[in-house]
Amino acid sequence: MRGLLIALLTAVSSLVAIPAAQAAPPLRTGFELTGKWTTEAEEQAYLRATGLPLTQIGTTAQGRPIQLVRAGTRNARTVVLFICSQHGDEPAGREACLIRMRSLPRTSSVTYLFVPNANPDGRVADTRGNSAGIDINRDHLLLRSEEARAMAAVIRDWQPDVIHDLHEFGPSAPYYVKDVLWLWPRNLNVADGVHDLSESLSRSYVRISVEAAGRTSGVYGIYVDPVTGEPVRQVAGDGQERILRNTGGLKHGMGLLVETNVDNTPAYRVESHLKALDGTQSFVRDNRAGIEAANAASRAVRTGPIYFGGADNQPPDPSDVVAAPCGYVLTGAQYVEVQDELALHGIRSQYLRGGDRIVPVKQEARALVPLLLDARADGPLVSGQPVAQC
Repeated sequence: MRGLLIALLTAVSSLVAIPAAQAAPPLRTGFELTGKWTTEAEEQAYLRATGLPLTQIGTTAQGRPIQLVRAGTRNARTVVLFICSQHGDEPAGREACLIRMRSLPRTSSVTYLFVPNANPDGRVADTRGNSAGIDINRDHLLLRSEEARAMAAVIRDWQPDVIHDLHEFGPSAPYYVKDVLWLWPRNLNVADGVHDLSESLSRSYVRISVEAAGRTSGVYGIYVDPVTGEPVRQVAGDGQERILRNTGGLKHGMGLLVETNVDNTPAYRVESHLKALDGTQSFVRDNRAGIEAANAASRAVRTGPIYFGGADNQPPDPSDVVAAPCGYVLTGAQYVEVQDELALHGIRSQYLRGGDRIVPVKQEARALVPLLLDARADGPLVSGQPVAQC
Protein backbone atom coordinates (compact mmCIF):
# COMPACT_ATOMS: atom_id res chain seq x y z
CA MET A 1 0.00 0.00 0.00
CA ARG A 2 2.80 2.34 0.91
CA GLY A 3 4.54 1.58 -2.38
CA LEU A 4 1.36 2.34 -4.34
CA LEU A 5 0.98 5.70 -2.57
CA ILE A 6 4.55 6.69 -3.38
CA ALA A 7 4.00 5.75 -7.01
CA LEU A 8 0.83 7.84 -7.21
CA LEU A 9 2.50 10.86 -5.63
CA THR A 10 5.42 10.55 -8.05
CA ALA A 11 3.05 10.40 -11.03
CA VAL A 12 1.11 13.46 -9.87
CA SER A 13 4.25 15.46 -9.22
CA SER A 14 5.45 14.73 -12.73
CA LEU A 15 2.32 16.44 -14.07
CA VAL A 16 2.84 19.63 -12.05
CA ALA A 17 4.86 22.18 -14.03
CA ILE A 18 7.79 23.54 -12.07
CA PRO A 19 8.29 27.16 -13.13
CA ALA A 20 11.67 27.65 -14.80
CA ALA A 21 13.93 30.49 -13.68
CA GLN A 22 13.17 33.47 -15.87
CA ALA A 23 16.12 34.77 -17.86
CA ALA A 24 17.05 38.39 -17.24
CA PRO A 25 15.93 40.67 -20.08
CA PRO A 26 18.77 41.67 -22.41
CA LEU A 27 20.45 44.95 -21.62
CA ARG A 28 19.19 47.72 -23.89
CA THR A 29 19.68 51.48 -24.16
CA GLY A 30 16.79 53.89 -23.92
CA PHE A 31 17.09 54.40 -27.67
CA GLU A 32 16.78 50.69 -28.39
CA LEU A 33 13.75 50.40 -26.13
CA THR A 34 11.83 53.50 -27.18
CA GLY A 35 13.32 54.80 -30.43
CA LYS A 36 14.01 58.08 -28.64
CA TRP A 37 17.47 59.28 -27.68
CA THR A 38 18.68 57.78 -24.40
CA THR A 39 18.04 60.20 -21.54
CA GLU A 40 20.65 61.26 -19.00
CA ALA A 41 19.10 59.03 -16.31
CA GLU A 42 18.80 56.08 -18.69
CA GLU A 43 22.44 56.50 -19.73
CA GLN A 44 23.68 56.40 -16.13
CA ALA A 45 21.56 53.35 -15.28
CA TYR A 46 22.73 51.60 -18.44
CA LEU A 47 26.43 52.29 -17.76
CA ARG A 48 26.10 50.82 -14.28
CA ALA A 49 24.21 47.80 -15.61
CA THR A 50 26.93 46.89 -18.12
CA GLY A 51 29.26 45.94 -15.28
CA LEU A 52 32.16 47.46 -17.21
CA PRO A 53 34.78 49.49 -15.32
CA LEU A 54 33.44 53.05 -15.11
CA THR A 55 35.60 56.02 -14.05
CA GLN A 56 34.70 59.66 -13.61
CA ILE A 57 37.40 61.63 -15.41
CA GLY A 58 35.93 65.10 -14.94
CA THR A 59 32.91 67.20 -14.04
CA THR A 60 31.14 69.67 -16.30
CA ALA A 61 30.38 73.25 -15.31
CA GLN A 62 26.84 72.14 -14.51
CA GLY A 63 28.01 69.29 -12.31
CA ARG A 64 27.50 66.33 -14.64
CA PRO A 65 30.08 63.54 -14.70
CA ILE A 66 32.43 63.07 -17.64
CA GLN A 67 33.08 59.35 -17.70
CA LEU A 68 35.39 56.73 -19.14
CA VAL A 69 34.32 53.14 -19.76
CA ARG A 70 36.82 50.34 -20.32
CA ALA A 71 36.14 47.12 -22.20
CA GLY A 72 38.86 44.53 -22.54
CA THR A 73 42.04 43.84 -20.65
CA ARG A 74 43.50 46.64 -18.53
CA ASN A 75 47.08 46.36 -19.75
CA ALA A 76 46.73 45.34 -23.40
CA ARG A 77 49.49 46.52 -25.77
CA THR A 78 46.96 48.14 -28.11
CA VAL A 79 44.58 50.83 -26.85
CA VAL A 80 41.64 52.18 -28.87
CA LEU A 81 39.75 55.28 -27.69
CA PHE A 82 36.23 56.19 -28.85
CA ILE A 83 35.15 59.80 -28.23
CA CYS A 84 31.37 59.91 -28.52
CA SER A 85 29.30 63.01 -29.38
CA GLN A 86 31.56 65.94 -28.53
CA HIS A 87 28.81 68.09 -29.99
CA GLY A 88 25.71 67.80 -27.83
CA ASP A 89 23.26 68.06 -30.73
CA GLU A 90 24.86 65.09 -32.53
CA PRO A 91 23.47 62.16 -30.50
CA ALA A 92 23.83 59.16 -32.83
CA GLY A 93 27.49 58.62 -31.98
CA ARG A 94 26.73 58.40 -28.28
CA GLU A 95 24.04 55.81 -28.92
CA ALA A 96 26.39 53.71 -31.06
CA CYS A 97 29.05 53.80 -28.35
CA LEU A 98 26.59 52.71 -25.66
CA ILE A 99 25.47 49.80 -27.82
CA ARG A 100 28.94 48.71 -28.88
CA MET A 101 30.60 48.70 -25.48
CA ARG A 102 28.39 45.90 -24.15
CA SER A 103 29.30 43.51 -26.99
CA LEU A 104 33.08 43.71 -26.62
CA PRO A 105 34.94 40.88 -24.85
CA ARG A 106 35.82 41.45 -21.22
CA THR A 107 39.28 39.98 -21.82
CA SER A 108 41.01 40.88 -25.04
CA SER A 109 44.36 41.73 -26.56
CA VAL A 110 42.95 45.23 -27.12
CA THR A 111 41.87 47.75 -24.51
CA TYR A 112 38.78 49.60 -25.74
CA LEU A 113 38.04 52.91 -24.02
CA PHE A 114 34.88 54.96 -24.42
CA VAL A 115 34.07 58.51 -23.41
CA PRO A 116 30.40 57.69 -23.98
CA ASN A 117 29.09 61.22 -23.56
CA ALA A 118 31.84 63.72 -24.28
CA ASN A 119 29.55 66.74 -23.79
CA PRO A 120 26.96 65.93 -21.09
CA ASP A 121 25.72 69.51 -20.64
CA GLY A 122 25.37 70.04 -24.38
CA ARG A 123 23.54 66.72 -24.78
CA VAL A 124 20.93 67.71 -22.21
CA ALA A 125 20.51 71.17 -23.78
CA ASP A 126 20.74 69.80 -27.35
CA THR A 127 23.44 72.34 -28.20
CA ARG A 128 26.63 71.99 -30.21
CA GLY A 129 28.80 73.57 -27.53
CA ASN A 130 29.01 72.97 -23.82
CA SER A 131 27.16 75.07 -21.23
CA ALA A 132 29.63 77.94 -21.78
CA GLY A 133 29.16 77.79 -25.53
CA ILE A 134 32.62 76.33 -26.14
CA ASP A 135 32.96 74.02 -29.13
CA ILE A 136 34.86 71.22 -27.44
CA ASN A 137 36.24 69.95 -30.74
CA ARG A 138 38.04 73.27 -31.16
CA ASP A 139 39.52 73.17 -27.67
CA HIS A 140 41.96 70.27 -27.68
CA LEU A 141 45.00 72.56 -27.70
CA LEU A 142 44.15 75.39 -25.29
CA LEU A 143 42.01 73.21 -22.99
CA ARG A 144 39.62 75.91 -21.78
CA SER A 145 36.79 73.46 -21.11
CA GLU A 146 36.55 70.76 -18.47
CA GLU A 147 35.46 68.35 -21.18
CA ALA A 148 38.60 68.85 -23.31
CA ARG A 149 40.80 68.74 -20.22
CA ALA A 150 39.32 65.39 -19.22
CA MET A 151 40.00 63.95 -22.68
CA ALA A 152 43.56 65.33 -22.69
CA ALA A 153 44.23 63.54 -19.41
CA VAL A 154 42.90 60.26 -20.84
CA ILE A 155 45.12 60.58 -23.93
CA ARG A 156 48.15 61.42 -21.78
CA ASP A 157 47.61 58.58 -19.32
CA TRP A 158 46.45 55.83 -21.72
CA GLN A 159 48.42 56.82 -24.85
CA PRO A 160 45.80 55.40 -27.23
CA ASP A 161 47.09 53.93 -30.48
CA VAL A 162 43.85 54.73 -32.31
CA ILE A 163 41.31 57.52 -31.65
CA HIS A 164 37.88 57.29 -33.30
CA ASP A 165 35.80 60.49 -32.98
CA LEU A 166 32.03 60.19 -33.65
CA HIS A 167 30.03 63.14 -35.06
CA GLU A 168 27.08 64.06 -37.29
CA PHE A 169 26.68 66.62 -40.05
CA GLY A 170 23.70 68.72 -41.03
CA PRO A 171 22.03 69.01 -44.43
CA SER A 172 24.00 70.91 -47.04
CA ALA A 173 22.09 69.81 -50.13
CA PRO A 174 23.03 69.33 -52.86
CA TYR A 175 26.69 69.05 -51.85
CA TYR A 176 26.72 66.79 -48.80
CA VAL A 177 24.72 63.90 -50.17
CA LYS A 178 26.56 61.01 -48.50
CA ASP A 179 25.38 58.91 -45.57
CA VAL A 180 28.78 58.85 -43.86
CA LEU A 181 31.81 61.12 -44.09
CA TRP A 182 35.27 60.39 -42.70
CA LEU A 183 38.62 62.14 -42.43
CA TRP A 184 42.10 61.46 -41.04
CA PRO A 185 44.51 64.00 -39.41
CA ARG A 186 45.67 66.48 -42.05
CA ASN A 187 48.10 68.53 -39.92
CA LEU A 188 51.57 68.50 -41.48
CA ASN A 189 53.30 68.02 -38.11
CA VAL A 190 51.74 64.56 -37.77
CA ALA A 191 54.37 61.88 -38.37
CA ASP A 192 54.21 60.22 -41.78
CA GLY A 193 53.48 56.73 -40.47
CA VAL A 194 50.64 57.95 -38.26
CA HIS A 195 49.18 60.02 -41.09
CA ASP A 196 49.38 57.23 -43.66
CA LEU A 197 47.84 54.57 -41.42
CA SER A 198 45.09 56.99 -40.41
CA GLU A 199 44.24 57.61 -44.05
CA SER A 200 44.22 53.85 -44.60
CA LEU A 201 41.89 53.46 -41.63
CA SER A 202 39.49 55.94 -43.25
CA ARG A 203 39.66 54.83 -46.86
CA SER A 204 40.35 51.11 -46.62
CA TYR A 205 38.45 50.13 -43.50
CA VAL A 206 35.72 52.55 -42.40
CA ARG A 207 34.75 53.33 -45.99
CA ILE A 208 34.69 49.65 -46.93
CA SER A 209 32.66 48.71 -43.86
CA VAL A 210 29.94 51.34 -44.27
CA GLU A 211 29.67 50.90 -48.04
CA ALA A 212 29.40 47.12 -47.69
CA ALA A 213 26.31 47.84 -45.56
CA GLY A 214 24.75 49.84 -48.39
CA ARG A 215 25.76 53.30 -47.17
CA THR A 216 27.34 55.98 -49.33
CA SER A 217 30.45 57.65 -47.96
CA GLY A 218 33.13 60.18 -48.76
CA VAL A 219 35.79 62.56 -47.46
CA TYR A 220 34.55 65.02 -44.84
CA GLY A 221 34.74 68.74 -45.57
CA ILE A 222 34.70 68.57 -49.36
CA TYR A 223 31.66 69.77 -51.28
CA VAL A 224 31.10 67.43 -54.23
CA ASP A 225 29.10 68.14 -57.37
CA PRO A 226 26.13 65.72 -57.15
CA VAL A 227 26.14 65.15 -60.93
CA THR A 228 29.81 64.81 -61.80
CA GLY A 229 31.12 63.67 -58.42
CA GLU A 230 33.93 66.19 -58.70
CA PRO A 231 35.06 68.26 -55.69
CA VAL A 232 33.61 71.77 -55.66
CA ARG A 233 35.51 73.30 -52.73
CA GLN A 234 36.79 72.52 -49.28
CA VAL A 235 34.62 73.95 -46.51
CA ALA A 236 35.97 72.10 -43.46
CA GLY A 237 38.38 69.38 -42.50
CA ASP A 238 41.67 71.25 -42.51
CA GLY A 239 44.86 70.85 -40.52
CA GLN A 240 43.90 72.90 -37.45
CA GLU A 241 45.82 71.43 -34.56
CA ARG A 242 43.04 72.19 -32.04
CA ILE A 243 40.64 69.64 -33.62
CA LEU A 244 40.74 66.19 -32.02
CA ARG A 245 41.59 64.20 -35.15
CA ASN A 246 44.64 66.45 -35.61
CA THR A 247 45.55 66.75 -31.92
CA GLY A 248 45.34 62.97 -31.60
CA GLY A 249 47.70 62.56 -34.54
CA LEU A 250 50.14 65.03 -33.00
CA LYS A 251 49.99 62.88 -29.86
CA HIS A 252 51.01 59.81 -31.89
CA GLY A 253 47.60 58.18 -32.28
CA MET A 254 46.19 56.90 -35.55
CA GLY A 255 42.68 58.22 -35.87
CA LEU A 256 39.81 59.72 -37.74
CA LEU A 257 36.59 61.66 -37.52
CA VAL A 258 33.37 59.93 -38.64
CA GLU A 259 30.20 61.91 -39.40
CA THR A 260 26.70 60.59 -40.15
CA ASN A 261 24.00 62.49 -42.06
CA VAL A 262 21.16 63.89 -39.93
CA ASP A 263 18.85 63.75 -42.96
CA ASN A 264 18.64 59.99 -42.39
CA THR A 265 16.49 58.37 -39.70
CA PRO A 266 17.93 58.09 -36.18
CA ALA A 267 18.16 54.28 -36.44
CA TYR A 268 19.97 54.51 -39.78
CA ARG A 269 22.46 57.00 -38.33
CA VAL A 270 23.19 54.88 -35.28
CA GLU A 271 23.62 51.76 -37.42
CA SER A 272 25.93 53.70 -39.76
CA HIS A 273 28.15 54.60 -36.81
CA LEU A 274 28.18 50.97 -35.71
CA LYS A 275 29.36 49.94 -39.17
CA ALA A 276 32.13 52.53 -38.96
CA LEU A 277 33.14 51.12 -35.57
CA ASP A 278 33.34 47.71 -37.22
CA GLY A 279 35.84 49.20 -39.66
CA THR A 280 38.06 50.54 -36.90
CA GLN A 281 38.01 47.21 -35.07
CA SER A 282 38.98 45.41 -38.29
CA PHE A 283 41.79 47.91 -38.86
CA VAL A 284 43.20 47.19 -35.42
CA ARG A 285 43.02 43.41 -35.91
CA ASP A 286 44.79 43.61 -39.28
CA ASN A 287 47.47 46.18 -38.47
CA ARG A 288 48.69 45.59 -34.94
CA ALA A 289 52.38 45.47 -35.86
CA GLY A 290 52.16 48.47 -38.18
CA ILE A 291 50.24 50.53 -35.62
CA GLU A 292 52.81 49.75 -32.96
CA ALA A 293 55.72 50.63 -35.26
CA ALA A 294 54.16 53.90 -36.47
CA ASN A 295 53.34 54.93 -32.92
CA ALA A 296 56.89 54.25 -31.73
CA ALA A 297 58.41 56.06 -34.72
CA SER A 298 56.20 59.10 -34.09
CA ARG A 299 57.23 59.27 -30.44
CA ALA A 300 60.90 59.07 -31.43
CA VAL A 301 60.91 62.07 -33.82
CA ARG A 302 63.25 64.79 -32.56
CA THR A 303 64.29 66.68 -35.72
CA GLY A 304 62.72 68.29 -38.78
CA PRO A 305 60.82 71.46 -39.64
CA ILE A 306 57.78 72.84 -37.86
CA TYR A 307 54.68 73.74 -39.87
CA PHE A 308 52.50 76.63 -38.74
CA GLY A 309 50.15 76.28 -41.70
CA GLY A 310 49.13 74.07 -44.58
CA ALA A 311 47.65 70.58 -44.61
CA ASP A 312 48.22 67.33 -46.46
CA ASN A 313 46.07 68.69 -49.30
CA GLN A 314 47.24 72.31 -49.02
CA PRO A 315 50.90 73.34 -49.42
CA PRO A 316 52.03 75.62 -46.59
CA ASP A 317 53.14 79.16 -47.20
CA PRO A 318 56.97 79.20 -47.11
CA SER A 319 56.84 81.58 -44.15
CA ASP A 320 54.92 78.92 -42.19
CA VAL A 321 57.75 76.38 -42.43
CA VAL A 322 60.45 77.04 -39.83
CA ALA A 323 63.39 75.28 -38.29
CA ALA A 324 62.58 74.16 -34.78
CA PRO A 325 64.36 76.07 -32.01
CA CYS A 326 66.03 74.21 -29.20
CA GLY A 327 63.28 75.30 -26.85
CA TYR A 328 61.05 78.09 -25.53
CA VAL A 329 61.77 80.12 -22.41
CA LEU A 330 58.76 81.05 -20.27
CA THR A 331 58.90 83.61 -17.50
CA GLY A 332 57.92 82.40 -14.09
CA ALA A 333 54.56 84.17 -14.43
CA GLN A 334 53.93 82.64 -17.86
CA TYR A 335 54.71 79.19 -16.55
CA VAL A 336 52.33 79.54 -13.62
CA GLU A 337 49.64 80.58 -16.10
CA VAL A 338 50.02 77.52 -18.35
CA GLN A 339 51.60 74.79 -16.22
CA ASP A 340 48.37 72.84 -15.85
CA GLU A 341 47.77 72.76 -19.61
CA LEU A 342 51.37 71.71 -20.28
CA ALA A 343 50.98 68.91 -17.76
CA LEU A 344 47.73 67.72 -19.36
CA HIS A 345 49.52 67.57 -22.71
CA GLY A 346 52.38 65.62 -21.15
CA ILE A 347 54.92 68.37 -21.89
CA ARG A 348 57.95 68.61 -19.63
CA SER A 349 59.97 71.71 -18.76
CA GLN A 350 63.14 72.54 -16.85
CA TYR A 351 63.81 75.15 -14.19
CA LEU A 352 66.17 78.01 -15.03
CA ARG A 353 68.00 80.31 -12.69
CA GLY A 354 65.84 83.26 -11.74
CA GLY A 355 62.55 81.37 -11.79
CA ASP A 356 62.11 81.07 -15.56
CA ARG A 357 61.44 77.73 -17.25
CA ILE A 358 62.58 76.29 -20.55
CA VAL A 359 60.43 73.91 -22.54
CA PRO A 360 62.72 71.86 -24.80
CA VAL A 361 61.44 70.93 -28.24
CA LYS A 362 63.32 67.64 -28.26
CA GLN A 363 60.83 65.60 -26.26
CA GLU A 364 58.03 63.16 -26.99
CA ALA A 365 55.54 66.01 -27.31
CA ARG A 366 57.78 67.74 -29.90
CA ALA A 367 55.00 68.28 -32.45
CA LEU A 368 52.87 70.14 -29.91
CA VAL A 369 55.43 72.40 -28.23
CA PRO A 370 55.81 75.07 -30.96
CA LEU A 371 52.07 75.07 -31.69
CA LEU A 372 51.44 75.91 -28.05
CA LEU A 373 54.32 78.29 -27.29
CA ASP A 374 55.39 80.06 -30.49
CA ALA A 375 53.94 83.48 -31.33
CA ARG A 376 53.81 82.42 -35.00
CA ALA A 377 51.35 79.63 -34.24
CA ASP A 378 47.62 80.02 -34.80
CA GLY A 379 46.39 80.99 -31.34
CA PRO A 380 49.20 79.77 -29.04
CA LEU A 381 48.65 79.05 -25.39
CA VAL A 382 51.32 81.66 -24.52
CA SER A 383 54.14 83.30 -26.49
CA GLY A 384 57.43 81.96 -25.21
CA GLN A 385 60.89 83.12 -26.25
CA PRO A 386 62.45 80.73 -28.78
CA VAL A 387 66.11 80.00 -28.07
CA ALA A 388 68.72 78.34 -30.25
CA GLN A 389 70.57 76.68 -27.38
CA CYS A 390 69.25 74.98 -24.29
